[in-house]
Amino acid sequence: MGATRIDGNACGAAVEASLAERIATLPTPPHLAVVIVGNDPASHVYVGAKERACARLGIRSTRIDIDADADFSEVVSTVERLNADPEVTGILVQSPLPSGMDEIAITDLIDPVKDVDGFHAQNLGRLVQGDASGILPCTPAGVMRMLEWAGVDLSGKRAVVIGRSRIVGMPQSLLLAQKGADATVTIAHSRTEDMAALCREADVIIAAVGRSNMVVADWVKPGATVIDVGVNRVDDDSEKGYHLSGDVHPDVAEVAGALSPVPGGVGPMTIAMLMSNTVRATEMQQ
Repeated sequence: MGATRIDGNACGAAVEASLAERIATLPTPPHLAVVIVGNDPASHVYVGAKERACARLGIRSTRIDIDADADFSEVVSTVERLNADPEVTGILVQSPLPSGMDEIAITDLIDPVKDVDGFHAQNLGRLVQGDASGILPCTPAGVMRMLEWAGVDLSGKRAVVIGRSRIVGMPQSLLLAQKGADATVTIAHSRTEDMAALCREADVIIAAVGRSNMVVADWVKPGATVIDVGVNRVDDDSEKGYHLSGDVHPDVAEVAGALSPVPGGVGPMTIAMLMSNTVRATEMQQ
């Protein structure tokens, strides 16, 4: 038997359905402003997906394009203007920024209550304190919602998070360990010794390292739940010239009890949780 597929599209649709009811009760609809600096192709694809999600839900969406060679001060002044605009309830500066621009400085410039990415130091700090009631980073929050939707019991289970980034790995580990989830969490990274042995003991593996097919079937305990956060572009001889690959090898499906696909897993959930954060930010402001 193959692993049960944890369908991010279906889970994301359920999230959006619940948001539509909340949006209908707001005095004015949410307004998400997305700032995109430069011409990174992947960034434009992601922003397009966010704009389509806003359109589905009746969320007002404003896109602000800034040239890649623009001065850093232009990005700063744009964020400051959006902070001061009472009609804008959510602000997102699309990552990555051009080389030389300080992403953390820009993130921390965004008003925390409008920080729909959940990356501001104040929002991450609340999570460190065990407070998950505010605005959470979209991808880790999406993973938690997927696990809940799939009926995965985390209490007392061993979870391994592969990757320690400030936007996925670290907040993911905090959410898994928080009261109510109650997993026992290990963070694995580039300096971890014998990662394979560590993963074989895990009931849940979250792979978020950005290395194609890194997690192989031999690493996975039979019946474990595996969430694949990675989206890697791999060159091939197809018409597109590439295909998308996760951090988890396809053969893991023969061993795992449940597995999220790439594409169609964490990606749609990240968009859904961005919409959720935008609604939450609007509710907090109104």
